[in-house]
Amino acid sequence: MSIPHYAVLGHPVTQSLSPRIHAAFGQQTGLALTYVALDTEEIGLAATLARFAAAGGLGANVTVPDKAEAAGLAHILSPRARRAGVANTLVLRDGVWHGDNTDGSGLVRDLRDRRGLDLHDMRVLMLGAGGAAQGVAPALLDAGISQLVVANRTRSRAYDLIDRLGDTERTRACTLREITGMGEFDLIVQATSAGHDGVLPTLPDLMPRADTVCVDLNYGRAALSFMAWAHQHGVQQAFDGLGMLVEQAADAFEVWHGQRPDTEPVYAQLRMSTGRG
Repeated sequence: MSIPHYAVLGHPVTQSLSPRIHAAFGQQTGLALTYVALDTEEIGLAATLARFAAAGGLGANVTVPDKAEAAGLAHILSPRARRAGVANTLVLRDGVWHGDNTDGSGLVRDLRDRRGLDLHDMRVLMLGAGGAAQGVAPALLDAGISQLVVANRTRSRAYDLIDRLGDTERTRACTLREITGMGEFDLIVQATSAGHDGVLPTLPDLMPRADTVCVDLNYGRAALSFMAWAHQHGVQQAFDGLGMLVEQAADAFEVWHGQRPDTEPVYAQLRMSTGRG
């Protein structure tokens, strides 16, 4: 019997931790599988996905910049992927790609279960309105936050996101330059890709409180700039996205295999090897 094939698709993916994570999940659950990283820059997501399926691929994680296109390529979307407008998890069933989104559930699990945060009634600032922000915003609202302010370089894209969320009472949009007029926040979520270039998005005069929680959806080097900014402002709790990565991977693993692995030993092992955050 052939070994099931899975992959992470996007660009860049050469440094992705997903193959290590899913190898550990497979070992833990006793499932034999192969999991590889496939870069989509050369031929695009659609062609890469078609080649992968032809070679026996059964499921894929999708990362930047292809999550919106992945939702468009899926023939059937889960309710949470449809609501987000992006998909980070694909599974081939009866020759048809099904799309799901586990980013939001992964973030909430990390913040609530691993970090011990009570998200209920938190006032949240989301930096960015792209695919990463789209993926997690619905889950934050479902977790009971009191308000979500989406700040983006261009106001129109921020409004596009809150329009999609359909919660006019709890969502507001602004530009990055307008953040200071929005008051104080309990949680700041850095959802832009700026950290991949070693820079921060422009945050004029944004002053978090010491008890404001800061989380970057990126992990590793891409999160260093925001983490440093948070610590420079006296923030006591600042996290990168490694925990979210492991949790969303476990949710995807469950979509594919019907069982959810124990994430804590895998997270602990990766944290030791990648550094603190």
